Amino acid sequence: MLGKTAGGLFWMFRYLERAENTARLADAGFRIAMTRSDHAEDEWASIIDTASARQAFMDAGGKFDGPSVINFLLRDPANRSSVISVTEAARNNARLVRTALTLKEALARPVRETELPEVLALIRNQSALVRGATVGTMLRNDIYNFARIGTFVERADNIARILDVKYYVLLPSVTLVGSTLDNVQWETILRAASAERSFRWLYGGETRPLTIADFLILDRRMPRSLLYCLRKIAGNLGHLCSDYGVRRPSLDFALGLRDELEDLTIDQIMERGLHEFLTNFIVSNNALAGHVEEDFRFNR
Repeated sequence: MLGKTAGGLFWMFRYLERAENTARLADAGFRIAMTRSDHAEDEWASIIDTASARQAFMDAGGKFDGPSVINFLLRDPANRSSVISVTEAARNNARLVRTALTLKEALARPVRETELPEVLALIRNQSALVRGATVGTMLRNDIYNFARIGTFVERADNIARILDVKYYVLLPSVTLVGSTLDNVQWETILRAASAERSFRWLYGGETRPLTIADFLILDRRMPRSLLYCLRKIAGNLGHLCSDYGVRRPSLDFALGLRDELEDLTIDQIMERGLHEFLTNFIVSNNALAGHVEEDFRFNR
């Protein structure tokens, strides 16, 4: 496969995953702001920080309130990671016309907070349709592997950022650790990661932050955990190297990250510092994406 074609597939599925993840982030912000209405401005600011979009948001004259942040995340062309922007970028990498047009119509005007649940559900459903067709019907060849690598690189980045904004930004004081507010916020993070139902199935009514962090970072069964994403990336890179008959450095890098994470416990992560761990993970995950791009010559 031509490197440019491989890069198009990789980024198309990164963009699709990003659109869904941005919708989840907007939903998390909406729910957390409702639990802390007296600190809503701080919560919306933290959501913008999680999306790494503060400078663009400020340049666009944004205010840290629900309507401004929601529309910036979903439909503002000044935000290169807005749902409408990344859907258009995905469309440019493939003929996803139906999905792009459906979302463009839904986001043609500012989204009111009363309409937000319906709009976010539409974004998630459109993403699920593409993902379902990919997983359910596509031949397991290099096209599939590049698509899945892009998906899991983006997913791992998003989960790490959502966890980081909760632990490092949202909690107003260490004195609130273990409080009702703290537990509500951790539950919101589970919903943002589409993990609440599976977590409840495994742990019942337990909502300890340590258990939730362990579930989203190290659980091998949870399809949005950091370890699960690394295992899938390494697996798909392994298939590509086998098909092409050449072992690429990106595979060794992915295996190293996976093995390092598998050797950790959540207690070790917390002892070293969750924020520091997540920051390092995001950097390493981005480096992995760079290695994939270089190994498979996306720019050629």
